[in-house]
Amino acid sequence: MILPGTDPQAIDEAARRIQAGGLVGFPTETVYGLGADASSDTAVAGIFAAKGRPATHPLIVHVADAAQVNDYASSVPPFAARLMQAFWPGPLTVILPRRDGVAAAAAGGQNSIGLRCPAHPVALAFLKACNTGVAGPSANRFGRVSPTTAEHVAGEFGDDLLVLDGGPCAVGIGSATSSIAHAAS
Repeated sequence: MILPGTDPQAIDEAARRIQAGGLVGFPTETVYGLGADASSDTAVAGIFAAKGRPATHPLIVHVADAAQVNDYASSVPPFAARLMQAFWPGPLTVILPRRDGVAAAAAGGQNSIGLRCPAHPVALAFLKACNTGVAGPSANRFGRVSPTTAEHVAGEFGDDLLVLDGGPCAVGIGSATSSIAHAAS
């Protein structure tokens, strides 16, 4: 079911689905994501199952702002903070050391975690309403082309998935990644 991302009730419904452990399609400036509560290993397992993606492939966790990074990262080197300040919100994923016991499934079991704060206004409203990080790889089956419209997502996963329509994505390719976890060692 596609709902208008500019409708506050649709945003609230999408956030309720995330908080209840469900999946939601949502726009970013790059591509549409398939989101789940990053702190719930069960919800994240739903992403891997829906996409047919190996559970060892880490997922990006989308956050509403830089302050939320501390919920997932054990440390943020000064240069990483500067990158986030300069490029967030925007299409930059930073990879930081993951806090123990947090979002292990989303991180594919690795000790690092990819974090991103998208610039799309619908994504930001959705993330703020969720009040948690949202694991969100591209909303397509594993190995297929990343979706750039809500209709692409609905075509891939069917009408049971709630998709927030934010219009066509402006960029159309995944976010750039800065591997800070390894550079900081």
